[in-house]
Amino acid sequence: MASSSLRFTQPTFPNSILKTKTNTFFVSKNVFPTPVPNKGKASNAHAITKLACVNKTTEIAACNQIIGDVNSKLMPLRIGIIGFGNFGQFIAKGLRRQGHFVLATSRSDYSEYCKQNGMQFFRNMDALCEEQPDVILVCSSILSTENIIRSIPIHKLKPDTIFADVLSVKQFPKNLFLEILPPGFGIVCTHPMFGPESGKNGWNGLPFVFEKVRVTDAGTQAEKCTQFLDIFEQEGCQMVEMTCEEHDRHAAGSQFITHTIGRILSHLNLESTPISTKGYKTLLQLTKNTVSDSFDLYYGLFMYNVNATEQMDNLDRAFETVKQMLYGRLHDILRKQIVERVPMQGELRTKSINSRSYLTDKENIKKLASVAIPEINLSDAVTVSSPR
Repeated sequence: MASSSLRFTQPTFPNSILKTKTNTFFVSKNVFPTPVPNKGKASNAHAITKLACVNKTTEIAACNQIIGDVNSKLMPLRIGIIGFGNFGQFIAKGLRRQGHFVLATSRSDYSEYCKQNGMQFFRNMDALCEEQPDVILVCSSILSTENIIRSIPIHKLKPDTIFADVLSVKQFPKNLFLEILPPGFGIVCTHPMFGPESGKNGWNGLPFVFEKVRVTDAGTQAEKCTQFLDIFEQEGCQMVEMTCEEHDRHAAGSQFITHTIGRILSHLNLESTPISTKGYKTLLQLTKNTVSDSFDLYYGLFMYNVNATEQMDNLDRAFETVKQMLYGRLHDILRKQIVERVPMQGELRTKSINSRSYLTDKENIKKLASVAIPEINLSDAVTVSSPR
């Protein structure tokens, strides 16, 4: 049967009769949801589609084709966000742009914000989990993550629920999820390498790191995982799949160092000047971006990344190396000046006389020595008698 004979009109009501050119189908409830704006690419969600053939002679190929067409209209995900602060709200806007439902909970009351932005707010995690979202997205601070995950009433969730996080460190939440969550729960560790400041004009081209730590190869959970990751791909993110361990090695040498330099510069109280160069302006922007994040975030990058201590030591050694290069060059120049002005033993040096005579060798040595070594006031010196 040609695929062109299988075109159909989307039913208006939950339970409808779907007629093709040759066959009739009964469409079960919620098979055809409202189209999702900016929807991601179609997936192979055969498990989501439930078609009951009325005509017993329906060809298998025809059913498979219709299933493929139906799968291009997947149900929007219900994503529960735990920790709805600045970053949680930032991520939620992207989820809503892709047509998914956002359910949020946090220590502070964001019910009015959610109401204005088409989201649902729950005052506690129990109430949120009773709604059985498809994905639980942890957007808490690094320092509070373990307490939060251990307090989630996972018995109220569906057994194939996917857990994801957006922490700036990855080994820590990965091991924590594996330790706490029952085997049936899916685990996806992610890190959007951007935030409210760097991503305020869109996510296009910005890196999004992820690892599918524990996701079934097929079935509903696999489809939901694909849908979830497609959100960021459709927003234009540069999708980077790597292990959590590899992420932390790279992050320690990039993100942690970036935050460290920004924190150091913030203590210099740098200000814009009339002659600021582009490089200097970049440093000012770096300082602004890093200090806009909480110190808890920076501390978390250090405490919960096993590679951070090594990078801090490397930074310290690098700074000492640069200092030695500068002071070493200065020392060489001073020594050269001193030695060249002091006559070598057994050598006669003739100096031209301009308007006044050169200092005698004795006076010259004394003057040069006073430049290199501060003069000591003998009256202030302390006499130390040698031990007998």
